[in-house]
Amino acid sequence: MATTCNTRPLDYLENLGERHWLIGGDSRQFQLLVDELYLELTQLLISATPPKIILAEREPTRFLASFVAACAAGCPVFLCNPDWGTQEWQQVLDLVQPDIVWGIENREWQKNTTPFPSSPQSTDSGLIMIPTGGSSGQIKFAIHTWETLMASVEGFTEYFQLDQVNSFCVLPLYHVSGLMQFMRSFTTAGKLVISSFKAVESGQISHIQTTDFIISLVPTQLQRLLQQPALSEWLSQFATVLLGGAPAWHELLEKAKYHRIRLAPTYGMTETASQIATLKPDDFLNGKVSSGQILPHAQVTIHNQKGEILAANQTGSIVIRAKSLNLGYYPKTWQNQDYFPVDDLGFFDSQGYLNIVGRNSNKIITGGENIYPTEIESAIRITQMVTDICIIGIPDQQWGQVVTAIYVPKNFSTSPLEIQTLLKGKLSKFKIPKHWIPLRSLPYNHQGKINRQQLQQIATELLQNSIT
Repeated sequence: MATTCNTRPLDYLENLGERHWLIGGDSRQFQLLVDELYLELTQLLISATPPKIILAEREPTRFLASFVAACAAGCPVFLCNPDWGTQEWQQVLDLVQPDIVWGIENREWQKNTTPFPSSPQSTDSGLIMIPTGGSSGQIKFAIHTWETLMASVEGFTEYFQLDQVNSFCVLPLYHVSGLMQFMRSFTTAGKLVISSFKAVESGQISHIQTTDFIISLVPTQLQRLLQQPALSEWLSQFATVLLGGAPAWHELLEKAKYHRIRLAPTYGMTETASQIATLKPDDFLNGKVSSGQILPHAQVTIHNQKGEILAANQTGSIVIRAKSLNLGYYPKTWQNQDYFPVDDLGFFDSQGYLNIVGRNSNKIITGGENIYPTEIESAIRITQMVTDICIIGIPDQQWGQVVTAIYVPKNFSTSPLEIQTLLKGKLSKFKIPKHWIPLRSLPYNHQGKINRQQLQQIATELLQNSIT
């Protein structure tokens, strides 16, 4: 069946027929669950508006079946992390005020639900809410539809020239990075493997023809797999290894290239229903370093502070237009839904490949100089004296901000002075961190993104204590 935005969820389910597409799960049980839940919802719809559903099922088959049933019935569905804490859940429940909660059983505050109204229309009908933010700030839900997600699938399959997508998923299904792996496989009649990353890291690997599959990872996952020769070999057999969620550092990319990993670094976000730019594996293995070219369903332009579009090799703010763009953040929709300026800075090279410089909000201004953490982090990683690093700016009365390195040293006997010595000549003097804070580990969220807010608190407290 051709993949089109107009095809509805149950049509895809019918197209799968009796085939065993859910590897490691029960494809038949999936179909039965969808039928059962869809019937339950359609009976509720006879005399009421579509109920708002919180979906926080922990078991993957049940999560995905619930998702398809909710979409087929036109119910607004909010994808949620079952491991959110009480404070986060209370925030979500206050915002959503759900009619139905699937998952998160035995939570006392889920009982405070009210019957949904019987008005004939609901502005939320058919909306898919995907969380963004969370452990590093306020939880927001990007508003998507089946059509915006399918636009992303279509752009992906056209870009990679695939009729069928077989996915190996180790990322959370409630997050866009995991959900879109399901969407690509489900709507192209491909196969889907769902596994925990812990299982993969410990060597519990499904017996599949990896050359037919695409796997998606975040940089910290790739780093950990490449530390084990057997898993490096296993990873090198995949048709494509998508890499996203956070910037990858030079040393990691070089190691992947050494092991002949068919890596495809991507650029995208929850708001765009995953990637809008991807570097193809052959380009990566041939030495290209960038986020690749723009997928067919999207357009990206680079703008200066006046809003003017910049030419090649000029750095500016990224503006996205895409058929896969979200409609807003729940409960508000945007008026201009095909124009999305983001916080990222980048440029196109002369071949039309997108290069990301860093986030504007992470920019550090010290003594009037603009500094982007990515450059400094990359230089420090190259010294091979740290296993992890994050550069932040700490407020300072004299300089405005001072560059601060929070890092995990390979050897705790290593002094910051030794690292600073190696950076001389590699970085301008004002870019070399003034403060160095060693930690045992750095805090990350489920999507592999570093929690800068938490690091700001840690650094501020430690530096204040050292002064007093």
